[in-house]
Amino acid sequence: MQKFNKNTGQLTIKKYLPHNFLAEKIILSSLLISSEAIDITLKTLTLESFYFKNHQEIYKAIITMSQQKIPVDILTLNTFLQDNGLLEKVGGVKVLIELINQIPNLVYLEEYIRLVQDKFLRRSLIQLGYKTINSGYITNLPLETILYEFEIEAFNITNKIKNDPLANSAELFSSIFSELKKKSLDSTLYGLSSGFYHLDSLTQGFQKSDLIIIAGRPSMGKTAFSLNITLNIIKHYQLPVLFFSLEMSKEQLIYRLLANETNINQMRLRTGKLSKNEWLKVITKIKELSISPLFLDDTPNLSIADIRSKIKTILFEQNQIGLVIIDYLQLMQNSTFSTNNRVQELSYITRALKSIAREFKVPLIVLSQLSRNVETRINKRPILSDLRESGSIEQDADLVLMLYRENYYNLEKKDDSISTRVELIIAKHRNGPTGIIELEFNSTKMEFSSVQQN
Repeated sequence: MQKFNKNTGQLTIKKYLPHNFLAEKIILSSLLISSEAIDITLKTLTLESFYFKNHQEIYKAIITMSQQKIPVDILTLNTFLQDNGLLEKVGGVKVLIELINQIPNLVYLEEYIRLVQDKFLRRSLIQLGYKTINSGYITNLPLETILYEFEIEAFNITNKIKNDPLANSAELFSSIFSELKKKSLDSTLYGLSSGFYHLDSLTQGFQKSDLIIIAGRPSMGKTAFSLNITLNIIKHYQLPVLFFSLEMSKEQLIYRLLANETNINQMRLRTGKLSKNEWLKVITKIKELSISPLFLDDTPNLSIADIRSKIKTILFEQNQIGLVIIDYLQLMQNSTFSTNNRVQELSYITRALKSIAREFKVPLIVLSQLSRNVETRINKRPILSDLRESGSIEQDADLVLMLYRENYYNLEKKDDSISTRVELIIAKHRNGPTGIIELEFNSTKMEFSSVQQN
């Protein structure tokens, strides 16, 4: 539409938002002749899906009539609109007659619905763009808040595009039955293997959408254990692993990985004073690791919005992601709102992390410190309640693993040996048993290995 502006002397063009007038009319016409069409349409289209206000009013009336078990046709709709003072608002009887004169082909109804929904989503995207632009001009509004709100709304639009239908019980049980039959014929794990046989036996691997906590006091080996899992998954599945390190730099992590892979002491690696054979090992492993799908991020003060954004980046580049690891929870920040209550803030973060695991259907491992209360007890083996000062981990986590080394506390049991026994305590397992697994930790290689169970 062209409009001449007398003040500026310029011709301006007013752009309409995307819409499909004919498709909207055909859908409304279909609703007047078929109750089945009403059932199909109500599952997908909302009032806002229609661009024209009178079409919204007609659709709203049809929804109300359907809910009230009133048969829908041209006569009953006309009566309903007239009784509720809405007939003139929709354009009068003339508009209704135009609808009934439109002869729809119900075979193509779902295609018409798709056309209308497509235009609605495009309008939503445009409106989100304008909203984001306007927010960008508000200088006292934190940038993190703008980006977080943008990501949430963009994700909602993406979900509408996917339009995943609700599954009824018959569909769900049929799906589960097929899954069980497949498992009975397949000896492989249901989830991703951690690389530790006895742990996998109890958990059936790391499951999609699970929030997994690896907890322990400082220097128990949480980072080393998570790096071992990382290497195992990359080697076994060649799936991308995203490792967020809030405590250690990327370079420190690489040294640990090289020590693990080359069997060379980490301190000697750092000096660079290696034998010829050791150099050959280092070069070989660097070549292997450099082409592996491992992504390290050592951004400090990481927020939920940062994590979500970077996961999306990896998914865009790699089309899939196997595992996300965060080291560690207590160093994360909540940028959406400020609070003086750190426990409350951590509760928000753990709930958001569980939401991310479900959103992207990926196992998410979070390392966590334990309460100092452990140090005051005679028996210093950690228990689930030692997490209580770390927000709502107990409630949100699907799997809680705790690392415990006896010689860490017991001076009499300390020795100079390279390898030490470590207990991996499964303190919580939402979908299976708990228990204790014995591991061996090699401080030279920074490597955990399974111990033969009795």
